[in-house]
Amino acid sequence: MPLKVRRNRSPQPPPSCPLTECMGIIGGAWTVNVIWSLRAGPRRFSELRVDIPPVSPKVLTARLRELEARGVLRREVKPTSPPSVEYSLTALGGELVPAIEAIVEVGHRLKGSPDAPVANA
Repeated sequence: MPLKVRRNRSPQPPPSCPLTECMGIIGGAWTVNVIWSLRAGPRRFSELRVDIPPVSPKVLTARLRELEARGVLRREVKPTSPPSVEYSLTALGGELVPAIEAIVEVGHRLKGSPDAPVANA
């Protein structure tokens, strides 16, 4: 006999929960990689493609537009011939870098720990 699914009695998080907002930004595919690549300074689209080889141009374009719309990065068209576009982190985007670096540090410890959970392959 299957177990009855119990109703969750804990209250739902408020719709404007800061954690939900932050995870909504960095939870997108390749978003953390884009922020990681931009933390050292401005990069052009082609440079980001080299930095993140597995990402498709379509997904990278979508991610850059989303991050620009959320105020995490800025897109600047340079008056060169032909025109070039550079992406850089805004102050808000820069505030995400320490959080991502902290996640990376924990990931290193988990990876090196004999007690770290192992994903089933």
